[in-house]
Amino acid sequence: MKKTFLLRVPDKEDVRVVEAIKVTVAKYVKRERRKTLPDGVDFWDFRCKVGLDSQTAAGTHLTGVPKAIDAVALAGGDEVYVEVLACPEHRAKKPPYQREES
Repeated sequence: MKKTFLLRVPDKEDVRVVEAIKVTVAKYVKRERRKTLPDGVDFWDFRCKVGLDSQTAAGTHLTGVPKAIDAVALAGGDEVYVEVLACPEHRAKKPPYQREES
């Protein structure tokens, strides 16, 4: 999902608009996680960017997207660019425990 959302909508409170953007992003993530994983893949990872526009968008973790949207809204922006891309990933295996000998 690569989308620019308006933060200032006539006849709507700004707080409600920001919350609606967060709900839209959460719905997208939930929908992407339901998709069937390709063979040999463990989970869906998400590459996220949030900013005033696509050129100035900063990368963030999925859990930081709502805070980043709030930060853009508090900075007084009229719109926010949100990019959330699903990527199939493999879990990193922990190395086996090796006991140190004294």
